[in-house]
Amino acid sequence: MRKPTFFRCAGAVGRWLAAACLLAAPLAGAGQTAAVATAPIRIGVLAVLDGEDSRRLWQPLVDGLARALPGHSVRLQVLDPDALESALARQALDFVVTNPGHYVRLEARHGATRIATQTTAESDDPAHTVGSAVVVRAGTPVPATLEALRGQRVAAVAEDAFGGYQLVAHEWLQSGLDAEAGAVQRVFTGFPMQRVADAVLAGRADAGILRTCVLEQLERAGRVAPGALVVVGARPDAPAACQSSTPLYPGWAFAALASTPPELGRTVLLALLTLPVDAQGGRWSVPADYQRVHDVLRALQAEPYAFLRETRVQALLGRYWYLLAGTLAVLLLGAVYMLHVELLVKRRTAELTRSLRERERLAQQLAQGQETMDHLSRLSILGELSATLAHELSHPLATIANYAASVQRRAASGKLTPDALAQALQDMAQETERATRVIASIRALARRRVPVRALSDPVALANEAVALFGGLLGQAPPIRVECAPGSRGLRVPGDPQQIQQVLLNLLKNALDAHRAAGRANAPITIHIERQGDRLAIAVQDQGAPLSDAERARLFEPFYTTRPDGLGLGLAICRGIAETHGGALQARPAGAAGEPGMVFELLLPLALPTPHQDATP
Repeated sequence: MRKPTFFRCAGAVGRWLAAACLLAAPLAGAGQTAAVATAPIRIGVLAVLDGEDSRRLWQPLVDGLARALPGHSVRLQVLDPDALESALARQALDFVVTNPGHYVRLEARHGATRIATQTTAESDDPAHTVGSAVVVRAGTPVPATLEALRGQRVAAVAEDAFGGYQLVAHEWLQSGLDAEAGAVQRVFTGFPMQRVADAVLAGRADAGILRTCVLEQLERAGRVAPGALVVVGARPDAPAACQSSTPLYPGWAFAALASTPPELGRTVLLALLTLPVDAQGGRWSVPADYQRVHDVLRALQAEPYAFLRETRVQALLGRYWYLLAGTLAVLLLGAVYMLHVELLVKRRTAELTRSLRERERLAQQLAQGQETMDHLSRLSILGELSATLAHELSHPLATIANYAASVQRRAASGKLTPDALAQALQDMAQETERATRVIASIRALARRRVPVRALSDPVALANEAVALFGGLLGQAPPIRVECAPGSRGLRVPGDPQQIQQVLLNLLKNALDAHRAAGRANAPITIHIERQGDRLAIAVQDQGAPLSDAERARLFEPFYTTRPDGLGLGLAICRGIAETHGGALQARPAGAAGEPGMVFELLLPLALPTPHQDATP
């Protein structure tokens, strides 16, 4: 069907030129004009009150059109939404008078086009006429805002009622309350709107939603006692003599349908614009902009924007359930695989834990073996020095015997004076103490014991090792202990006995190197120096230097450069150094061809404590 001329013109130049466009539309042929003149004008009105009340409300409109259009028969049908929809489907109506939200739906469903917008006595602006009033029973606590109705029972006409529900639902949604999701307990009473007021007054609902000015109409008609219902959150911009809880939107629309002849639409529009103000103070004006109505329906995803609901989770689940099932299957398989991997990881972790425990057990065995080797090393040193030990002990014992024999002879001859006896006893005591120290040192060196950890003075350890070494030999070569600046007063953590064992072994090796080179009386130097966070104790001899190949294997177990050596001393010494967190290394004392080797023991330093002396 060809689109009416006045509809195309109104869409092109705007609503405010609609009236002029209609007046400029071409006149129909004579036959068609006669048909229009004799055809009845069928007007359907959406009922929001009881049938008789709605008919009385809209009868002045019918009477006015009948007077303005003599020769036309004007028929009014007050219909509820279902009956109105049925009549439109049968094309039994030419025009529809309805609220803004319902008009937008008819525009999408049936091609309805508004030709006029109603104003009221309270508001002569067609763009700001319709709103919603939320009412509660007088005598009950009145919520301060619409948001305070969360969780309460709220009565409304229907979910698709624009002024009777959707405007308030939009305000809730703007404030974060989704009534459709259960933030408010909705009670739908159906048309007419009188039922909403009755539900609130009867206590079946805590609050109700009425179109703006309907409460005042019900009070004037005696259907509701004045003051029985109180409006929640009344806005200051509400029309005079009415209260509103929401902003105002365009008024009711007078719409022509797609089947309505254009000439009839022009004729009715001209009549509407010339009608005087009715008894309620309302009149018809040029069509208002209904974009704000579209915004409300779009936000609520209501018809004609119900298709937006198809993008919700529920709609997507219903449409793409097979993809979701496939995804869940993949995720389930992935979870099973991850569980399998986790079990494998736990199994590997358990095996690794057992391996680590076995490694710890072997390490403990190795430590015990190292301790045994340390003990054997000390016994080896004692074995090599046993001859000098016997010689060293023979001196104090012989001295004690000589003094004892001298005292006896003098006593027998009567020449023993008290001073001589005292001197002899003092010398005998000194020799006895000397022999005791030698034996105690040998016993401490040979005794097998548990390693200890303590802070020790490296200078004192070096001096004690030199004294013990000289005591074992009797006639030891000269040994110098040199301390670099800043090396006194430092402490090293570890087992003092094991550190002394390393120094004794290095001194014994230095003496063997001197004897092999024919320099038995050459001096041995012990140099103590701080190197960053470690302390270096270097033992330097003047024997023959070792080749690169010999130095490469110097610390291997059972490797020795002496015919009668076991090859365990330096290997044990390096193990002791590493156990203490240090190292043992060897280098030539000078340039190539020059005699001497330097064996350097590196030990970690400990911070000095306040009670330690600055010098040993």
